[in-house]
Parts: sequence; structure tokens; C-alpha cells
Amino acid sequence: MADNYLERKMEEYRTRPSSRRTPAANLGKLLLKNRSFRGYDSRFIVREDQLRRIIAVNTRIPSAHNQQVLRFRPVLADEAPKLLAHIHLGGALPELHLPLPGTEPNAFIICCSTVAENRYVDMDLGISAQSMLLQATEMGLNGLCIGAFDREPIRQAFALPWKPLLILAIGKGAERIELTEIGTADDHAYYRADGTHYVPKVRIGELIIE
Repeated sequence: MADNYLERKMEEYRTRPSSRRTPAANLGKLLLKNRSFRGYDSRFIVREDQLRRIIAVNTRIPSAHNQQVLRFRPVLADEAPKLLAHIHLGGALPELHLPLPGTEPNAFIICCSTVAENRYVDMDLGISAQSMLLQATEMGLNGLCIGAFDREPIRQAFALPWKPLLILAIGKGAERIELTEIGTADDHAYYRADGTHYVPKVRIGELIIE
């Protein structure tokens, strides 16, 4: 009887609708929602506890050699103007001068390293940035990795003991973003048309080495 009971339970589990086994589906949804927003709803003000919750993922993610050398400076709305003057968004669309007036992000996370930048620091930085943006997305927020900024003025403006390596903008996105499928030989640059921001992504068949 016990064996039959276990067999029945296993069969019930195997035949459950796939929607009830959610981890992979949830990750897939987060990855689709985790787009790079260059325009934000200025009426939504990000709170300090939200930024701290996003930064907290760094206590649970991998680190090369477990070095854990990254440090983070949250920037709230009252300090945002000091940073906005030194960042550059939308490098592929210079004619738009992004962010458009009134759509500037009002919260940021400045990422630094306690050691000189090297390939292991860069590994950690990539893992950290993606993890924090996924956490923001899970919280109903949006973000953007900013690599184009004036490092020394920002370091001085925020009295940072280390050179900033990357900045994350965090807020409530106010754009429509869609992915488009391309081949490896096609143009990879993102573009805008009819109010939608399009991001080309190489199709899976051309990413796999046979």
C-alpha cells in the first residue's frame, strides 16, 4: 500500500501543470523585465530602504576567490543632482541627449572596489550589477548600468575613498522597451521608433557552438 501511495503521489507531481513549478518561469520573467531604462517617472521617489535591500544581494552572491572587494554608495534624490551632471546615457542615440528632461533617475548606486580593477574585480562587478538589477526588478523597480561617467568628479563630489567603477540608476521606468531577434552579422545597436526602444539580441541558434 505504501509503495502504491508513493507511486501515485509521484505521478501526481509529474502531471501537475508546469505553471505550478515556478522557479525557472520566474527567472525568465525577471530577465525579460530587467531592461535598461534611460527614462524614469520623476513622481516616484526611491527610498533608502529600497536601495539597501538591493545592495544586500551582495551578501549572498558569488565572488571570485571570495575576495568581496566591492563597496556601494547609495545616492538618494537629495544628492542625485550632484551625480546627474557627470553621467552620460544612451551612447548609441547621442542626438536624443538622454535622459530627456523630466525623466532623469533620482536614485543611484555607485559601485567601487577596495583594490585596483582587474579581471576578478570585473567578474564580481558583472555578477553584482546583474544581481542587484534583478532584485530591483523583483521589487517592481527598474534600473540601468552606467559605465559612461566622469569618475574623478564623482569620487570628489561624494568623498569616496575609492574610484567608482560602475553606477546603477534605480527608479520606476517610464519607457516601452522591446527585444528584437537578430543574427550575429546584423547591427547590434539599440534604436527607437514610434516611442518604443528596441534592443537587438542575437538568436539562440547563433550563440551555441556546435
